[in-house]
Amino acid sequence: MQRRFLLNLALLLVLNLLVKPFYILGIDAGVQDAVGSATYGTYAALLSLGFLLNIVLDLGMTNQNTRHIAQHTQLMGKTVGGVMGVRFVLVLLYAVLTVGAGIVLGFRGDQLAVLGWLVVNQALVATIQYLRSNIAGAQRFKQDSLLSVLDRVLLIGMVGWLLWGRGGPAPFRIEWFVWAQTIAYGTTALVAYVLVHRIAGGVRLAWQPAFAWVVVKQSFPYALLILLMTFYYRIDTLMLERLLPDGPLQAGIYAQGFRFFEAFNMLGYLMAGLLLPMFSRLLGAKDAKANDGLAPLVRLAIRLVLTGTIAVAVFGSVNAKAIMDLRYTEHTAQSAPVFALLIGCFVAVCSTYVFGTLLTAGGRLKQLNWLAGSGAVLNIGLNLVLIPRMQAEGAAWASLVTQGLTAVAQIALAKRLYSIGIPTGLLVRALVYAAVLVGTAWWIATLGLGLLAALAVFASVVVLLAWLLGMVNRTVLYEALELRVPAKV
Repeated sequence: MQRRFLLNLALLLVLNLLVKPFYILGIDAGVQDAVGSATYGTYAALLSLGFLLNIVLDLGMTNQNTRHIAQHTQLMGKTVGGVMGVRFVLVLLYAVLTVGAGIVLGFRGDQLAVLGWLVVNQALVATIQYLRSNIAGAQRFKQDSLLSVLDRVLLIGMVGWLLWGRGGPAPFRIEWFVWAQTIAYGTTALVAYVLVHRIAGGVRLAWQPAFAWVVVKQSFPYALLILLMTFYYRIDTLMLERLLPDGPLQAGIYAQGFRFFEAFNMLGYLMAGLLLPMFSRLLGAKDAKANDGLAPLVRLAIRLVLTGTIAVAVFGSVNAKAIMDLRYTEHTAQSAPVFALLIGCFVAVCSTYVFGTLLTAGGRLKQLNWLAGSGAVLNIGLNLVLIPRMQAEGAAWASLVTQGLTAVAQIALAKRLYSIGIPTGLLVRALVYAAVLVGTAWWIATLGLGLLAALAVFASVVVLLAWLLGMVNRTVLYEALELRVPAKV
């Protein structure tokens, strides 16, 4: 199982590293350059509003379905046919709630028109994610990996042409970006449906009230979890835009720092999508030997997470201003400290992608919801205090504190429930690894090297140090290839 995880993770990373960073830092950032930070900040706030209520579209069905299909793949055709009817009703409910919330919050005119299209886009994205959960649950990871980048490839082509290839005097409009998303998501949803139809041997769409009620009842705990987590992950931009006199500008500044964090964070998110069906199948296996593979898989995943995320967080924090200058020409002095704080969240967020996914696969939704609810309350409270005093940087501090405490709580919960945590030896090595990398990064900064040269030197130290400290070494590689699973880490 570890070897399969590593090979599929490698495929996911290669495909997404080729596509998504260019989309986020090239296309998405290019749109902000073209329309201005204030206009983009309003778009980002509207997008955040769409994300906050996004759970209405899904009600946790995607995560619950991944777990269900991983253990009962033969039921895919029947399940998909019944669920798609439920989702159509949820789209209507989501549209009414989201547009209504936009009106209550004071959005008007063109802003509501953009919000309406974002509602359509979010409905398509939720559909894609649900269809992909069936493909991943059936362990068709290669097909799922290709689907994970299809919409971004289409957007790169369309929006790239609109930004740099079309010519003509007309300025780029934010609406063009939104409409291009509709086309890309619609195409991807169609392809995903065709794949699911083939894997399931046919899908018969039907509205079945009794089945719908069972699905909603089973999915509700997942829905609540996603809603609460979305609040402390996405509400920052909306609160910045609404609370401050120059809210659209501050939201745009925050978006500059958040965009780089999001580019890195998608790697952890992809790993979680790969781990959920694997954890679910291991936890649902009746064979005791299959269940024995759970702890080694968790240990392998957290080793990879700590090795990579600590290095990224250290280099990003020390070189935040240079990284912002690499892509932007405006407001980099303000967005650099935002990015330095957000990239510090990277270690915590990716740790939750391992242990939170383990808890989700095990159906520990009650405990996770209590943790997520506490995180949401803490984050909103911190934002209310810090945003008026520190603007975009205050929102970043709120995220860092919330994500860090949430990660620690999830690791402790997994340790208590499954006796699987971060082994003391690995934790000590990780702390030494982090301390040495911080010193190395500051030393490299004194040399006056360019950003790429500094990155090359730092990366060399990372590889050497990770090997010497045993973060990644021959034992780990043997474990990953299933040549040997050590009894201790």
